[in-house]
Amino acid sequence: MASRLNPYISFGGNARQAMEFYQQVFGGTLTLNTFGEFGAQDSPDADKIMHGLIETDSGLALMGADTPEGMEHSPGNNVAVSLSGSDTDELRGYWAALSGGGTVSVPLEKQMWGDEFGMCVDQFGVHWMVNIAQPQA
Repeated sequence: MASRLNPYISFGGNARQAMEFYQQVFGGTLTLNTFGEFGAQDSPDADKIMHGLIETDSGLALMGADTPEGMEHSPGNNVAVSLSGSDTDELRGYWAALSGGGTVSVPLEKQMWGDEFGMCVDQFGVHWMVNIAQPQA
C-alpha cells in the first residue's frame, strides 16, 4: 500500500456517531473497530471506537477515534495528521524527521493490532500519527 496522508480526529466518546455522520456527508465505506475488539474487552473503553475509517471512491479518507480514559480530550485541538502505509523505510524516515526536535508521546513500536505505530508533536506543534502496516501472515 502506498503511503497516505489524511486527518485523524479524536472524539470525547461520540466517535461512532460522528463517523456515521461524516459517512452520510461524504459517502464511502465506513469501518469501525472498538478497543474491545483489540484485546481490551474488560476496559471501560471496550465499546468505544479505537479506530474508524471512511474511504470514498473519489479518494477521500477520514479517520477518527474516541480518546481513551486517562488521555486528555481537548476540543479544538483534537486533530492530528496521520501517515500510514506499508513502506517501512519511507514511513520510518518520516517519523525520524517529524519526531526529531519534537515530542514523542507514543514511541514508534509494534502495537496490539500488529502494526508499528507512534505519535508525536513536531517542532511546530503539529500532532502526527505514523502507522506502518505489517505484512499479513
